[in-house]
Amino acid sequence: MSYSVQNIRNVALIGHGGSGKTALAESLLYMTKAIDRMGKATDGNTVCDYDPEEVKRQISISLAVAPIEFKGCKINVLDTPGGFDFSGEVMEALRAADAAIIVCSAKDGISVGLEKAWKYCEERNMPRFIYISKTDEDNSDYNATFEALREKYGNKIAPLVVPIWDDNKKVTGIIDVLNKRAYEMQKLQRVEIELPEGKAGVIDEFNDALKESVAETSEEFMNKFFDGEDFTYAEMIQGLRQGVRELSMFPVLCGSAVNCMGSLMLMDYIVELLPTPMEGNYHKATRQDGETEEFVVSPGGVPTAFVFKTVSDQYGKYSYIKVLSGVITSDLSLINARTGSAEKLGRLYVMRGKKAEEVKELTCGDIGAIGKMDKVKTGDTLCDSRKVVSLKQIPFAEPCYSVAIAPKTRGQEDKVAQGLNRLNEEDPSFTLVNNGETHQMVLTGSGDIQIDVLVAKLKSRFNVETELSETRVPYREKIRKTVQKQGRHKKQTGGSGQFGDVWIRFEPNLEEEQMVFAEEVFGGSVPKNFFPAVEKGLREACVHGPLAGYPVVNLKAVLYDGSYHPVDSSEIAFKTAAQLAYKAAMPEANPVLLEPVGELKVTVPDSYMGDVIGDLNKRRGRVMGMNPTGDGDQVIEAEVPMAEMTSYAIDLRAMTQSRGSYTFHFVRYEDCPPAAQEKAIAAAKAMAEE
Repeated sequence: MSYSVQNIRNVALIGHGGSGKTALAESLLYMTKAIDRMGKATDGNTVCDYDPEEVKRQISISLAVAPIEFKGCKINVLDTPGGFDFSGEVMEALRAADAAIIVCSAKDGISVGLEKAWKYCEERNMPRFIYISKTDEDNSDYNATFEALREKYGNKIAPLVVPIWDDNKKVTGIIDVLNKRAYEMQKLQRVEIELPEGKAGVIDEFNDALKESVAETSEEFMNKFFDGEDFTYAEMIQGLRQGVRELSMFPVLCGSAVNCMGSLMLMDYIVELLPTPMEGNYHKATRQDGETEEFVVSPGGVPTAFVFKTVSDQYGKYSYIKVLSGVITSDLSLINARTGSAEKLGRLYVMRGKKAEEVKELTCGDIGAIGKMDKVKTGDTLCDSRKVVSLKQIPFAEPCYSVAIAPKTRGQEDKVAQGLNRLNEEDPSFTLVNNGETHQMVLTGSGDIQIDVLVAKLKSRFNVETELSETRVPYREKIRKTVQKQGRHKKQTGGSGQFGDVWIRFEPNLEEEQMVFAEEVFGGSVPKNFFPAVEKGLREACVHGPLAGYPVVNLKAVLYDGSYHPVDSSEIAFKTAAQLAYKAAMPEANPVLLEPVGELKVTVPDSYMGDVIGDLNKRRGRVMGMNPTGDGDQVIEAEVPMAEMTSYAIDLRAMTQSRGSYTFHFVRYEDCPPAAQEKAIAAAKAMAEE
């Protein structure tokens, strides 16, 4: 059945890896009878983790959608991975969601993943709940986690729940603060129990705190509060809802996914307090004339949908969409704002994990998928020809961990490239570049786990085995001294021979990177028609320098003398002579290796500054400056040789407990210091021998 926009909630589950997001989604599905038994990540049978790689690793790797029907509402739960290598999936989910539930475990307290999730929500002004999971497990401490949240994020953290625990601090039941009712779970069924003795004071205290928060949402409520009048339930909900929407309040709930404790209460509050798609994320849209405007989500508008994810697996290709305006039906023809061409929509589906259920239409605010849209990519806006707008792209983090990838069997390079291009449709957060200079296929992603998953998928889906190696650094060579040399090529065989003789002056030229060729020949000692052959010979020779075979740059070659034979001289002879002169001159011209240097910008919390700068010094980096971001982070700007950056993504993670991030871009070439030059030459020789 289709739901009106007021009865749809789109919620992303985000948080640290292992905090229990997939298990929570599973318990919500079970409590609404969408599934008849609870799956476990360890058994590989949950709804949201269905990819073979997820089953094998027992972690979420990609975003999954799990729609739930509850009390006349449809809740689209977007389960995201917690691993930092898969943050691209979280970006996709946040684009489709109107609110977030940050899941944090009662065993870990405030983790890096929680901090990052909070930051993502802050950047998007996104309403959010905090759900404290695993409250009934050993070594869990709900109180410590709640206090830590309060300390970090202040009084906006509003508890809607009071846990009931036994002597071992294990949570056995929960009390709904707003309704002052207590529940416990018996055989996965929620049972109401008497309010425990001694809890009345705590419940009143929290209830009063909620009333105070509600009073702050309007003048009318404030007056009522000061007059000592009680709020009605409807007023409480109205006030809390407004507080959540205006980000003046972040409700905290808790429970246990394993026995479904707290799951019904969570869904109650999702329906009552979280915004509808019309109140949710505000979208900016670019019109065809290039002007930007607010995009208003409206059920009565012309059909518009945003593609926030693509899945192309053995079951087929699905473009996941969020309908932002109007109603979308299959076989409708919409314009793809990126390409400008019309796309006839295929069949429409509602996805639940990997299960696709065909539907006739998707209404405004809902999330679904279109089958077999070959030309449609993640980030595309599909719209009516009467109103073509392009919504802002999904802000994927710049990938920065590079490796070279090659097939184990020679000749399968095309197969690797095709497989990775297919995988790139699903996961636009990595890039693939064929580097003609270093003759490597370079794969760049967020980290080693993401790359590892891609390699595994290449094998399982495209049947091609690959191996990874370090990326080669594209060095250059130049000379520092002027040298003149003769190149003489003379060969006598039966019949006509070969003869070419040149004198060439090689000098450093710091103005231009490309080789500059000039001639100062007097009296026709070398005829003009052989000049192009001399130049061609030199250009071919410049590709390999004298030190380590890297291209020679900043070179000027002047042909100033020579001799020729009226019969035996030929273009090939002069080309060879020029190359002989080059080979003789280069080693004497004081050659030096040049290395690429890039601009590095590292964003880290203040507390890690010392470690990060110390590490940059070890990498021969020059720190150029530091800028505070205003939220406790610093951006360190430095220039670092590319050769020292191969493992930086992994090392920075280790140094900053995954809190740091960086971008790195090539700036220029610089002379390589002697120690680094020796190392690079040795590596080049070893490679040549291979």
